[in-house]
Amino acid sequence: MKLGKVEFCHLLQIIALFLCLSGMNQAEPSRSRSKPYFQSGRTRTKRSWVWNQFFVLEEYMGTDPLYVGKLHSDVDKGDGSIKYILSGEGASSIFIIDENTGDIHATKRLDREEQAYYTLRAQALDRLTNKPVEPESEFVIKIQDINDNEPKFLDGPYTAGVPEMSPVGTSVVQVTATDADDPTYGNSARVVYSILQGQPYFSVEPKTGVIKTALPNMDREAKDQYLLVIQAKDMVGQNGGLSGTTSVTVTLTDVNDNPPRFPRRSYQYNVPESLPVASVVARIKAADADVGPNAEMEYKIVDGDGLGVFKISVDKDTQEGIITIQKELDFEAKTSYTLRIEAANMHVDPRFLSLGPFNDMTTVKIIVEDVDEPPMFTSRLYSMVVSEAAKVGTIIGTVAAHDPDVSNSPVRYSIDRNTDLERYFNIDANSGVITTAKSLDRETNAVHNITVLAMESQNPAQIGRGYVAITILDINDNAPEFAMEYETTVCENAQPGQVIQKISAIDKDDPPNGHQFYFSLTAEAANNHNFTLQDNKGDVSPYLSGAVNLY
Repeated sequence: MKLGKVEFCHLLQIIALFLCLSGMNQAEPSRSRSKPYFQSGRTRTKRSWVWNQFFVLEEYMGTDPLYVGKLHSDVDKGDGSIKYILSGEGASSIFIIDENTGDIHATKRLDREEQAYYTLRAQALDRLTNKPVEPESEFVIKIQDINDNEPKFLDGPYTAGVPEMSPVGTSVVQVTATDADDPTYGNSARVVYSILQGQPYFSVEPKTGVIKTALPNMDREAKDQYLLVIQAKDMVGQNGGLSGTTSVTVTLTDVNDNPPRFPRRSYQYNVPESLPVASVVARIKAADADVGPNAEMEYKIVDGDGLGVFKISVDKDTQEGIITIQKELDFEAKTSYTLRIEAANMHVDPRFLSLGPFNDMTTVKIIVEDVDEPPMFTSRLYSMVVSEAAKVGTIIGTVAAHDPDVSNSPVRYSIDRNTDLERYFNIDANSGVITTAKSLDRETNAVHNITVLAMESQNPAQIGRGYVAITILDINDNAPEFAMEYETTVCENAQPGQVIQKISAIDKDDPPNGHQFYFSLTAEAANNHNFTLQDNKGDVSPYLSGAVNLY
């Protein structure tokens, strides 16, 4: 038997209803003799039962209108006196009704995801009077879902991180796929997750989408990033289900599971003895495959003969140990130093102590290289004395300098003439004996400060400097002088014995016990009996006066 188009549509509706009977909320029938009843693809023989919900499959692709159901009134005797009309959502534009038979058809393709149901009103009218023969009734056409939407990951692609060395089953991230199909009907929206790429390192919970680690001891230093492809499939993963995928980039974050290790057991560095204090001698680094805080180091000198001469600090940017000088080096005193240096992680994770120890030791030997140093004087300042009466060529004193280097090169001496412009002194180039070269005058210059140069005979560019202070000793080589020119006036009525002038004297010499002056009148003045001079008998004050008395 061949089915016509209408019969075929009826058959489809019956199949659809059969499939959804278990999960469908059909309307309860209500008894009323005054309302029409609806037939959804099949004939009801029992009058006064009312069906108030139709079902129609979405995405119908046929060329003819899709049969939805039948509207029928108890008062319709089949003589054509009753006509049926439809109003409400989609009436005329989507749903049409045969006014004679009450058959309802859908004229457009329906999409449940756009609108899940339509509420319409049905009415039976007397064809002649156009008046209702029944009260208006409301019913719903529900769009029956088909599996036409694949699951989608709305938040993908994902990025996540998990610590390296995490135990199996550690949660990484949860992915979620949504399916626009009806979750209340069948399995169209029931999603199952699986992993297409990323095994055997990771797994995914089929129901929840939680991604977990699947292998123990994943090492960031071996591989730090993984690209996973996760699939979500509806119909509970059965054949014929639709699927969607997303990518998940998982980065292993670092933990402190690698102890520091020096690449070498010992190091050797050569430094010149002239290297200034605080200068960098060397940089050493313990290798650590970890990163960030897990690779932060601290270094210290734990043993050796250079504890007070060198120190070590850490470069925060490179995590290198920087060895610097704390005291001046002297090749002639010590030619080498040995340091025992420890490097240790600052942040140790107790979980990985078994992978340790998280410190390491190395030996650093520092060789001090000899530098050609200038001659050194035995004293920084020499003090000498000489009498101003000394004759030219008189020996004043001796300076001495030596080459501090191992070669101990002979030294030659000279005077820096910028400090002895008048060339009062000479120095023997070989012995360092200083002698007078001119007559000296204490009253002109009491102290001479000269600079003596000592230079290596093999390398004249190496020059040492010594400083000599020569004090000139005084002799009595200057006669007293009157402090000023005196001009005295006296009144004619002056009384005998009256003091008319006090006089004083000075002397450029500087005797140890001070000056003692004696005053007297010249022979010519002594014959003038009108005046007398009274001597103060060696008064030690700077200015001594004699009294001139008038008689």
